[in-house]
Amino acid sequence: MTTWTGFTPMARIEVVIDGEHVPTVRDLLLAAGATGYTALHGVSGFGHHGEHEGRLLFNDRNSLSMLISVVSLERVEAVVAGIRKLLDEHHGVVFVSETNVSRPEYFQ
Repeated sequence: MTTWTGFTPMARIEVVIDGEHVPTVRDLLLAAGATGYTALHGVSGFGHHGEHEGRLLFNDRNSLSMLISVVSLERVEAVVAGIRKLLDEHHGVVFVSETNVSRPEYFQ
């Protein structure tokens, strides 16, 4: 990975899950040391469970949501361990990638 001058290497975690599981993923992120997250509701896409449209039927629990968080590289395993257990029982996906941030104090 390229290290950018003035930036700090960290990990970006993206979780796509049914909206009803957002509180669980949020709690897992925060319990493992994430200092925040961004939630996108009404996510659409196509995968193992077919096509998902982004429209909200009645509320944000009836559609897919994506939570995005940035954590230090040391915290990745703790965050992902809890999410993997959730995904053993429910459909969804987690992506982890290395990223660089300009204000690391926001994520510690």
